[in-house]
Amino acid sequence: MSKVLIIEDDKEIINLLEIHLKDLSCDVIKATDGGAGLELAKSENPDLIILDISLPVMDGIEVCQKIRMNQTTPIIMLTAKSEEIDRVLGLEVGADDYITKPFSIREFIARVKAIFRRTKLIRESIDGGTAKLSFENLSIDIEKRKVELGSDRIELSPKEFELLTLMASHPGKSYTRGNLLKLIWGYDFEGYEHTVNSHINRLRAKIESDMANPKFILTTWGVGYKFNEEL
Repeated sequence: MSKVLIIEDDKEIINLLEIHLKDLSCDVIKATDGGAGLELAKSENPDLIILDISLPVMDGIEVCQKIRMNQTTPIIMLTAKSEEIDRVLGLEVGADDYITKPFSIREFIARVKAIFRRTKLIRESIDGGTAKLSFENLSIDIEKRKVELGSDRIELSPKEFELLTLMASHPGKSYTRGNLLKLIWGYDFEGYEHTVNSHINRLRAKIESDMANPKFILTTWGVGYKFNEEL
């Protein structure tokens, strides 16, 4: 059973999320301010944290920053604000996903399921003895979520890291944009493939020396993308 920590000061939202998380067979723990939520994140070691940005005592951005100092627990941030700067700030401090209120329960469940799928893939990689992957001068520490190119640390967003880890764990396997959209973002419908393309482009810009002739992330023409199996 997965343990989910909800840090949210709106009790109606807490109750709504708790009902649907329990339908997913999750054990739910709750906090209504940032300070208490941070303590529960440390003591309870949850599998997923649902974190509101606007909180009493300590706001969600600060809570996320403190959690990320020593924990890699997946975090979905909630906010009533829709400004781009808030979304970007939330992701830059280490959130794995971001949902703007009001949101549909269908969307929330899809995001949670996507997080659990990715967590399962990472856990299977670690259990199978592949917590660290190396390809020429590229190294990926899955457990620590650390990527290095030669002696340089490469800073990736959560989605970029998950894309890289998924494909590098299965070299040569081609993924369609729809596959990646469902596995990484939890979206199970068409129309958002451009999201995959833009993230792949940003990932390539960070790890490829020649964007026109990528060495690690290859395009499978007519299908999608794969990690180079010949490295």
